[in-house]
Amino acid sequence: MIVAIVLAAGESKRMGQPKMLMPWGKSTVIQTVISTLQASGVIDILVVTGGAHQQIESLIGQSVQIVFNEKYAEGEMLSSLQAGLRAKKYEASAALICLGDQPQVQGRSVQRILQEYKETSASIIVPSYQMRRGHPWLVVREHWEAILQMHAPDSPREFLERHRREIHYVDIDTPSILQDLDTPEDYSKSQP
Repeated sequence: MIVAIVLAAGESKRMGQPKMLMPWGKSTVIQTVISTLQASGVIDILVVTGGAHQQIESLIGQSVQIVFNEKYAEGEMLSSLQAGLRAKKYEASAALICLGDQPQVQGRSVQRILQEYKETSASIIVPSYQMRRGHPWLVVREHWEAILQMHAPDSPREFLERHRREIHYVDIDTPSILQDLDTPEDYSKSQP
């Protein structure tokens, strides 16, 4: 089983407001990410919350599993990823690592990564657009312990660098795998 771990614990400091709750089309940023995953056939979805967790959790309700990252303010993305992996340590064979602030990601990109995993059984699958790594990326459970042993200031990027020879890249024909929402400018440029 593959679990999608959606990292949604940031404090949105550069945005100036909780970006997961911001409108996106007829929905919100976090709801759009969840809907895209569900429409892509991902059944098991876990959202890691931190900043604005009460509002996010009440917004997404019972539709997905939620884990609160108590260390969200200190460990950045790594501590959220670790919280998600710990919660699914014995249940999933692989994790699809997704960004909660990436509502632009298309379902066909998610499906392509999942299909590549079925066909190749590669241990790390990373989407690439014009030779640049993006999200979501997939990692099998055999690598989870290496991530769980990492400490800040390390980040998931360091994990990928250390295991770069094991990465199976999937060429994606859209820059949406690179785009996230960090600033008001990002948001205004990206609105659907």
